[in-house]
Amino acid sequence: METSKRFNQAAEKLYNAFHENRLNPLSCTQCAVGTILDNNHYWKEFSNYNGTLQLNYVGLVHQRLGRKFNGFTPLELLQIEKVFLQACGYAVPLHQYTFTNKKKNKDKLFKGLEAVVAQLCTFDKIPNVIDCTSLFNHQQQTPKNTKRDFFTTEEVGSLPIT
Repeated sequence: METSKRFNQAAEKLYNAFHENRLNPLSCTQCAVGTILDNNHYWKEFSNYNGTLQLNYVGLVHQRLGRKFNGFTPLELLQIEKVFLQACGYAVPLHQYTFTNKKKNKDKLFKGLEAVVAQLCTFDKIPNVIDCTSLFNHQQQTPKNTKRDFFTTEEVGSLPIT
């Protein structure tokens, strides 16, 4: 499968940071975006809150001028950071009132890494390279006899009308 230069560079940086224990969701230079941007923090000036997709004035100017940072627009960088934080278990946007300090957990960091790679694949319109369900030819099924809060389309069609 052919991937873009920006995808390859980002995936390599994230892979190395993960295995060298340099990935930290609470550090603007060691989070997913900080890692992709060579451990720089200038990206945090694109938004007022970490984990939001709302560009501020600086972010809008860069976005409208078509500027890219290591191949990514400001909005794409905010999307990457948001999925990373959410997959690591944080409520977004992070700010002084909703911030909770969590210990670094390798499993949660890996989930964050998976979410970022999936987002990068979406940006480049390629299949998710980290998804192995097709490799095992397996689809997750909902277990029977479990309580659900919804009906499927088929179930709704078969309900008696009173």
